[in-house]
Amino acid sequence: MDTPRYDLAVIGSGPAGQKAAVAAAKIGKKVAVIDRPGKLGGASLQTGTIPSKTLREGILYLTGFRQRSFYGRNYTLKEDISVQDLALRVNTVKSRQGEVVRAQLKRNGIDILEGIARFSGPHALNIEGQEGTRPVSADFILIACGSRPAHHPRVPVDGRRILDSDQVLGLERLNREVIVVGAGVIGLEYTSMAAALGTKVTLVEQRETILDFVDREIVEALIYVLRQCGTTLRLGETVASVGLEGDDRVLACLESGKEIRADALLYAVGRQTNADTVNLEAAGLAADPRGRIAVNESYQTAVPHIYAAGDVIGFPSLASTSMEQGRLASHHMFGVRDETPPAALPYGIYTVPEISMVGKTEEELTRAKTPYEVGRARFEELAKGQMLGADLGLLKILFDPKSLRVLGVHVIGDQASELVHIGQAVLSLGATLDYFRQTVFNYPTLAEAYKVAALDGFNRIDRARAGR
Repeated sequence: MDTPRYDLAVIGSGPAGQKAAVAAAKIGKKVAVIDRPGKLGGASLQTGTIPSKTLREGILYLTGFRQRSFYGRNYTLKEDISVQDLALRVNTVKSRQGEVVRAQLKRNGIDILEGIARFSGPHALNIEGQEGTRPVSADFILIACGSRPAHHPRVPVDGRRILDSDQVLGLERLNREVIVVGAGVIGLEYTSMAAALGTKVTLVEQRETILDFVDREIVEALIYVLRQCGTTLRLGETVASVGLEGDDRVLACLESGKEIRADALLYAVGRQTNADTVNLEAAGLAADPRGRIAVNESYQTAVPHIYAAGDVIGFPSLASTSMEQGRLASHHMFGVRDETPPAALPYGIYTVPEISMVGKTEEELTRAKTPYEVGRARFEELAKGQMLGADLGLLKILFDPKSLRVLGVHVIGDQASELVHIGQAVLSLGATLDYFRQTVFNYPTLAEAYKVAALDGFNRIDRARAGR
């Protein structure tokens, strides 16, 4: 039997793989997407982005968290929230999104091949499935095989009391006390969700600071909310060992000598890519110790016809950025000219409250010795913010005090990841603070925060000039 030949074979069906495959199919290329049975959509759909963000929405709705500024800290929409209550919402959304992904690939004539893909040569793959192994070959190959939670010998993950982030949705019941090890994006998201549920959380992080790439004022606001919700932060602490006490308790011993007990422990210290599953050596490639594959600005590896995108190439490892990486990689391999200039990438962190940002932070501008000024708007000052009960929310605009060009936008609060895109458009177009002052925003809206922040920025400039 002849070996099927494709213009592009994509290893992985997550955000990067999907968009690369569709981009190639739309210019008439023969494309195959390969992923394990039951894993269509990748970790993003199965265990990561979609389920975790759906879980967050379920928690915010059932706990009435957003309404507590009106009805009190003990207000809840439903008493005795269960895992089943949350799972219903998660499973429904996962199922619907899975259908969307499958339909999109099929609609574009893309072959979906189930199995584990491994290189057998620079242009060749073996796909190991339930019916044996079958070969395919391709002119171009995109590695978009994603990542999995990293484990540590000191933390014996068992999926019941000691879990990684992929296992959270498999909990049999909600816990009263939880230890979270790791204050990265994933650890913080689950910490804030648990805190919103009323769970007592102890967050352990070996670094003295968290979210180093996020504006410090925004991080400080998040820490304030976590502490208000009863979260204990153990920063600058390292876990020495983790074990079970009896049938229903976990004991974490820190190198400082502290002992922390809880009903469960979530280990969320980084992720390991799945590059070790695809036999890179047969393609003439290698990965670094964390499984990351080096690429150039076009997502091309050291082997020119092999590209990589998404989690497998490292930071920022976001679904949104992975989609764009996949699209750009596909365009480059087939010589499609991309007229879109490189845009400032937005980041969304779905903590409670959520955080989003685009452009430079105050810390980056300070290190670069770039003069800047800040305009701020607090949600509690906005009519819409008061209607929503958004008693904590901040939008800040960083701008050049002379040219007024926007340098960065940072938001914490309800709908932050939606609001940031207004700032992204203005920043990408090289526009100035005048845009926000001159634009009419619907009233009442949270988007009005841009005008309030801009006017605050102009006031700061005027005061500075008056003081000269």
